[in-house]
Amino acid sequence: MTSRGTLHHLELWVADLEAARPSLEWLLVALGYRLADSWSTGLSWELGATYVVVESGPDVRGEHHDRRAPGLNHVAFHAGSRADVEDLAREAQSQGWSLLFEDRHPYAGGRDHYAAYLENATGFEVELVASPAEP
Repeated sequence: MTSRGTLHHLELWVADLEAARPSLEWLLVALGYRLADSWSTGLSWELGATYVVVESGPDVRGEHHDRRAPGLNHVAFHAGSRADVEDLAREAQSQGWSLLFEDRHPYAGGRDHYAAYLENATGFEVELVASPAEP
């Protein structure tokens, strides 16, 4: 087994760490990540060999994330079964996330792609992807 090509880490810069933390922390913990480190301007969570950093500080420019601007549009996570995706999407709405593309949910990515697209109050989007259905 090789790690080549897999995600090592993801670093998200946010304008306001305290505003971004609740929704991102809830999601990462719900997906199985654990808080690994914290410092005055950031936090990191890890799951296996992958870690996610959320950081703010004097080098961050702008007031919010704009997923439509050049750069990162969203991050997609494997989220388990279709039932797991639905459970996470439902609970996410009480944790600061809004369901995007509600009129096309859960097939906004196409008829063979079961996922929930969520956006938090700071404008960050995540996609929760279901494992392929068993034949």
